[in-house]
Amino acid sequence: MSRAVLLGVSDTRRTDYFKRAANETGLSLFFLDWNGWDGQMKQFSNETVAMKIDPPRWDSPYLKELDKLAADYRRRLSGLAQAADAYPIRFLNHPSAIAALLDKLACKETLLCAGLPVTMPFAVTPPHGPAAGEPPAQPFGSAAGCATIGHAADLLCAMQERGVCQVFVKPVNGSGAAGVSAFRVQPGSGRMALYTCAALHPAKGLFNTKRLRCFTDRAQILPLLDSLLQTRCIVERWYAKASHQGCSFDLRAVVQDGRIDYLLARLSKGPITNLQLNNRPLPFSALGLPASVQEEITALCQKAMGLFPGLRSAGIDILLEKESLTPRIIEMNGQGDLIYQDIFNENTIYRRQAELLKRMGEP
Repeated sequence: MSRAVLLGVSDTRRTDYFKRAANETGLSLFFLDWNGWDGQMKQFSNETVAMKIDPPRWDSPYLKELDKLAADYRRRLSGLAQAADAYPIRFLNHPSAIAALLDKLACKETLLCAGLPVTMPFAVTPPHGPAAGEPPAQPFGSAAGCATIGHAADLLCAMQERGVCQVFVKPVNGSGAAGVSAFRVQPGSGRMALYTCAALHPAKGLFNTKRLRCFTDRAQILPLLDSLLQTRCIVERWYAKASHQGCSFDLRAVVQDGRIDYLLARLSKGPITNLQLNNRPLPFSALGLPASVQEEITALCQKAMGLFPGLRSAGIDILLEKESLTPRIIEMNGQGDLIYQDIFNENTIYRRQAELLKRMGEP
């Protein structure tokens, strides 16, 4: 016997719309909640399981908890991988593949070592954050020759030394634009601008407001950057993006079983394009770009997916450079398949996943 299983969180759009896709494709689906999943696995001892893994719920808005939450999720994924030794489980995305993509820096280094174009890392924070009196941590991010920084002053020095005037700062373990910040320093005058969704709580530190703001006061910017760099962060070069109708944009590609099932442009008047920030979604076809651009994107995505064994489905964020339209991978997400523009229309992504699970369950 075989059984299709969705492991996730009840009463979420991910769960509801995947169940709808399963019903529409004739897939008999069993839902398994992250709370108590291991005890429920016993009922599948005589079955082959085809499983999709959705992320657990993260309710905390505080950035200082990101690394702890990610570590907890990796432990859960490790336990799930071990369960596959006791139960015959075929994963849509293997737990080890999901874990490999959770760390933005490690994922990017894998892409860099394979020679794929990415938004280049510029600097990183030490693995566990800076501590008073400790010697500087050994540099990591070696594939890109990253500087190791711990404070805003270190970042400013590194930018000045390398002649870089604008960067993105991102928590290595973040998602949903939590903590993502675009920082610019004007050469000569030293004027600054910081675009971020983060704000400082007087007692609990940085938290995600889910609303983009621009700070121009140095006295506000430097404490924000100092607090952000207490989490494990990656700093990347800020590339000029292609534009459409007065907005810059990047792309989210959902790649599944070797092909792009969904390709969406995310247009913004500012530097951060996440759709959670009320930016404008647009079908890729509406950009009017040459067919060769999509061919390059497809080839790049296929090569990237091939670097992570056990990865069948991923959301890949892609930047097209201004003028040249050269694609660069911004980041990859092993669970980046929730696209509201899709689920509220054709539900293409989840229908395709349901079909894949159905085939995986076949003898």
